[in-house]
Amino acid sequence: MFAEAPTRPFNYPFPTTRYQGSKRTLVDWIWNAVGNLSFDSVLDAFGGTGVVSHMFKNAGKRVVYNDILRFNWNFALALIENRSVKLCDEDVELVLSHTPSAQVSDFIQSTFRDIYFTHEENAWLDRTVYNIDHLLSDPYRQALARFALCQACIIKRPYNLFHRANLYMREARVERSFGNKVTWDTSFETHFRNFVREANAAVFDNQKPNSALIGDALDTPTDFDLVYIDPPYLNERGIGVDYHDFYHFLEGLVDYDTWRDRVDFRSKHRRLLPARSPWNNAKTVLEQFRLLLDRHRHSIIVISYRSNGIPSRDQLLDVIRGFKHRIHEASLPKQYVLSRQKSHELLLIGS
Repeated sequence: MFAEAPTRPFNYPFPTTRYQGSKRTLVDWIWNAVGNLSFDSVLDAFGGTGVVSHMFKNAGKRVVYNDILRFNWNFALALIENRSVKLCDEDVELVLSHTPSAQVSDFIQSTFRDIYFTHEENAWLDRTVYNIDHLLSDPYRQALARFALCQACIIKRPYNLFHRANLYMREARVERSFGNKVTWDTSFETHFRNFVREANAAVFDNQKPNSALIGDALDTPTDFDLVYIDPPYLNERGIGVDYHDFYHFLEGLVDYDTWRDRVDFRSKHRRLLPARSPWNNAKTVLEQFRLLLDRHRHSIIVISYRSNGIPSRDQLLDVIRGFKHRIHEASLPKQYVLSRQKSHELLLIGS
């Protein structure tokens, strides 16, 4: 079960990100809690940005990443499944090129006017997405470019989200107690180039056949040594983190041709049509944990959650006890951005 104490495995750092819920600042703590377990293969069932999968890849594990959102899956194609492909200078210039004769759609300009970005920025996005989709042929190069594009979109947004039509917050000439107007006003091209450099530096081959999947966590393959479970968080009031709603704009960017058919035009911020998840429902989330642990009952289970969430810590421990005899718990005090409440980050490990 246990091996020698681990050493820090992060020779290839994960790119910076302002994605909500990212574990980028917690990977040292996570590795200290799980690195001494004996395992070679890992399933990251709710992979998100891929930062924990990237940690395991750094540690020489065979990693299978899974997420239900397509833009996140693109991140994992770029940084988990990809062994060696990087964006060269010629690729970047191709993505940033402007060919007047190209048949570029104005979908973002016409649909999201005065909602998230300026008209000039929307035009840049329409053109850049076209170039990625039509001028880059290699899927890993496309994924790297989409990663850089999505991170550039996130960093230029107030609150780093797409949950409100609040471009006015960027443009208002007022004294600010939050936010970073310099970052917001930095050009998309500059942010894109910076994130390409960071993404390229995170590409490496750990000599294992890593892969990226897109789908429901309950449909993931089995027979892994360890399964890492970090689902959307539900607070004590039953309000969940709805990544599909928070990052709908990115989900559209990476599937541009079908975007129009999926937009909820009744919403002020032009979100995607809602996709309800039982993981975001206080009445059904505990049963989802039980079903997922049952599916992976033969694997080491690692659940990442918060101390003040639904299900509660005690409820999660009860579920784990239904499948595992040995349980270890790690806890880390944490103050979260945009939250006044203090809670603890939890790792519940069953073996």
